[in-house]
Amino acid sequence: MREHDADFDRLNVKIVVVTFEPDFASINYIKETALTWPLIVDENRGLYKSYGMDEASFLDIWGPKTWLAYTKAIIKGQKLKKSDADIRQRGGDVLIDPEGIVRMHHVGAGPGGRPGVEKILKTIKAQDKIRKHKAS
Repeated sequence: MREHDADFDRLNVKIVVVTFEPDFASINYIKETALTWPLIVDENRGLYKSYGMDEASFLDIWGPKTWLAYTKAIIKGQKLKKSDADIRQRGGDVLIDPEGIVRMHHVGAGPGGRPGVEKILKTIKAQDKIRKHKAS
């Protein structure tokens, strides 16, 4: 996502990261990732539940997609580390437009399941065109 910061800025998109990790773990995450976006700590997981991001199944967590992702990371030279977080928590992405309307709602099959950035940008650009057309 960070590689596309300029695209998001050009489209006036604001990104917020949500985590269920307590404050101390969140602070470590910010340091480790050099996070520049705002971070919301949702320890009781109310936002997650509101958007249908419940626990993933065993197969979602340890199935072929996970092994493929690990293999790709290893090939890229990334060092894998054991997570201290709840690996059963599904992740996802939600796009909310300036009027508060949800324009995209993606619930990942597992903790790291996300749509590609290209899909997110395509959705944003399509909504931007519609909004501009309505304004003219």
